[in-house]
This record gives sequence, structure tokens and C-alpha cells, in this order.
Amino acid sequence: MSENSLPSPVLTKKGQETRKKILDAAEHVFGELGYYDASIVLITQHAQVSQGTFYNYFESKKAIYDELIRQLSRELRSTIKEAIMGATTQEENLRLGFLAFFRWIKHHRNMYSIIQQAALVDQELYRWYYAKLAAGYVRSLKNAMNEGAFRQMDHETLAYCLMSIGQFIGMRWVYWENEDVPEEVLETAMSMIMKGIAAKP
Repeated sequence: MSENSLPSPVLTKKGQETRKKILDAAEHVFGELGYYDASIVLITQHAQVSQGTFYNYFESKKAIYDELIRQLSRELRSTIKEAIMGATTQEENLRLGFLAFFRWIKHHRNMYSIIQQAALVDQELYRWYYAKLAAGYVRSLKNAMNEGAFRQMDHETLAYCLMSIGQFIGMRWVYWENEDVPEEVLETAMSMIMKGIAAKP
């Protein structure tokens, strides 16, 4: 993760739009072709910008790949954080978080293949992506356990268990089938989670 997007002064509105266009194109190209078959030429063609314009914002293919994962991670975490703000119980907090993830991933289906590629392209980046997601879960779980809503367990272990539930349910219905997650699927998952981790009365 040593190569980064080029440092630059505050971008104009047009500059921000151009940068986003290039990143959106990269999301498509990396997702459809994979990191090793993707190229700057293909990204710029999809974005309909020149290669010179690309290099105004990113110094290499690896740099835009790194920044794409960072940006998508920020967007996903922000989406979930916003979705759970109105939760009044810890169960509702989990439910709203899952729903936010499923809605978000439906519009970023290539995220699955992009992140899995990182396991081969950059192990540090791959671990960073999941560690950032886990950190949010850990904070929420600590609060729930301190309130007595969940029984005391190892926070990080439980965080990765919950992440895997969302990850694979999303993969099964959203990524593979391009469908919304059925209500009964979410209810089954929530029933399993709450009966497994909820504190006894």
C-alpha cells in the first residue's frame, strides 16, 4: 500500500467530478477484468478521459486501485453509520446495519471481486479493509455488552463472525443473483444472532 494517489491542492468542482469519474471507471474495470488484466488505458477509455488527465490524479494503476478500495471502504462505513443512527435497541442497530450493507453492495457489486483480488495484489490493503470494518463492529459490540444487551464475549471474534454473515448473505443473493436479500433470510440471520449473543433476561 506504498503507492498513493498524488497529493494535490483542493480540487475544483470540475476536478472532483473528473476524479470521481476516473474512480468509477476503475471500479468497473477492476471489477470486471481483475487487477492484472486491467490497465490505465482501459480505465481512461471507460472514463472517457485522456491518459494525461489520469496522471493528474493518480501516479499508477496500483495507486488508483489502493485509493478505490479506501474510498469504497469510507463510503460503506459512512453509509452504515448513517443508517444505524436512529436505532433504539442493539438488535435494531444490527438489523439496520445489515440492510444498509445489502443496499449499498447492490450498487457496488464489483466490490466483492475487487476486495478478493486484494488478497493477491496487496495483503496489507486486504487486511486493512476488513480491519476498518471490524473496528466499527467492535465499538458497537462493546457498547452493547456494557449495556448488558449482549453477554460478554471476545469483541474481535464476534465482529468477524457478524461481518462474515453479512458478507456471505450479500454474496449469495446480491452478488450472485443480483437480487435484494429476501426478508425471511434476514430474519433467519437475526434470529440466529440474537439467540446466540443476546444476554439472558
